Amino acid sequence: MISFKKTQLSNGLTVIVHEDPSTPLAAVNILYDVGARDEDPQRTGFAHLFEHLMFGGSENIPDYDGPLQMASGDNNAFTNNDITNYYLTLPAVNIETAFWLESDRMNNLAFSPKSLEVQRNVVIEEFKQRYLNQPYGDVWLLLRPLAYKKHPYQWATIGKEISHIEDATLEDVKSFFYKHYCPDQAILSVAGNVKNEEIVELAEKWFGPIQRSSSYERNLPAEPEQNARRELKVEKEVPFDALYFAFQSTARMDPAYYATDLMTDVLSRGKSSRLYNMLVKEKKLFSEINAYCTGDRDKGLVIVEGKLVDGVHVGDAEKAVWTELEKLKSAPVTNDELEKVKNKVESTMEFSEVDIASRALNLAMAEWMGDINLANTEINLYRKVRAEEIMESSRRIFREENCSMLYYLKKNSSKN
Repeated sequence: MISFKKTQLSNGLTVIVHEDPSTPLAAVNILYDVGARDEDPQRTGFAHLFEHLMFGGSENIPDYDGPLQMASGDNNAFTNNDITNYYLTLPAVNIETAFWLESDRMNNLAFSPKSLEVQRNVVIEEFKQRYLNQPYGDVWLLLRPLAYKKHPYQWATIGKEISHIEDATLEDVKSFFYKHYCPDQAILSVAGNVKNEEIVELAEKWFGPIQRSSSYERNLPAEPEQNARRELKVEKEVPFDALYFAFQSTARMDPAYYATDLMTDVLSRGKSSRLYNMLVKEKKLFSEINAYCTGDRDKGLVIVEGKLVDGVHVGDAEKAVWTELEKLKSAPVTNDELEKVKNKVESTMEFSEVDIASRALNLAMAEWMGDINLANTEINLYRKVRAEEIMESSRRIFREENCSMLYYLKKNSSKN
């Protein structure tokens, strides 16, 4: 159980405090409600670019890392299609340093041609190294536009193509910043050896003077229901053939999400799971295979992906996967299977509460999802899932006409 207190400043900033006197540390987490889904389709990759730009210095603090290191702190960030999240940990006695750093870059980020050029080059190099120049790196660049035709989930967080970052102007970047990186689009979560009154006071001091945004209203196109199977076949310089099944699924806050998430765990979580047992261990068709939910805020995907054992025919492997999916649709999972995956989810959630940084993130995420109490109660929603609900989810999701299929094949394969 994570105890917390929540306050909202007059400028819209949500402040969450979790007091834990057992540690000398404090974790500060700032979640911005902006991700790749908020980008212009002709200017993608900006949310991820800002993950880097925010470390490029602000008007009053040209070097973000220096003062934090002097305060014995460390930091990092991540971006996805829904959010951008910055987090740092430092001794609680130095907590004000975190407020000084984070408020200044929210209010006074330094926009200079030099900073933009430096971070642009970093992002472009990351695009090349992680997505273009390593085996299977471009899977999501291929799979997202196959599975999505209207919603902006159709591009990856890194962006559609390098040219969108190469062509980004200083004015483009400024416009994106002032629209999204503001107090009413942010959740500040603090956990550790702190007092609520102290944190609220610091939040008022450092963030209170920052003005609200220009009232950005998210109005994204809904993804229509898929009613025909889609396929894409590519040949690349990779060691093994691979299959990627993408099925339209539920949004993260849909009540059916919990049954769907457990359904993918039944399929592939652990070496006693169905796909591993049958397709890796027994039939030896795949060297590895996984199933998971993307867990997106809007309509997400269920993914089944696997790399084939060398020499296995792609058609045989695909047919074997469908056989396992059909089994889920035809009979409820056993009580033992259901209890096992529920226990694994519960242990994962409990483990995520061990350190203060994770607790701060969990609280921020729950608030962003619309109910901060989920940080403590979401496990109950998993616990309530019945075997029949998992079967219902499988019937709704695992349909041929709801499948976007990516065949990722090694060049010159004779088994295609």
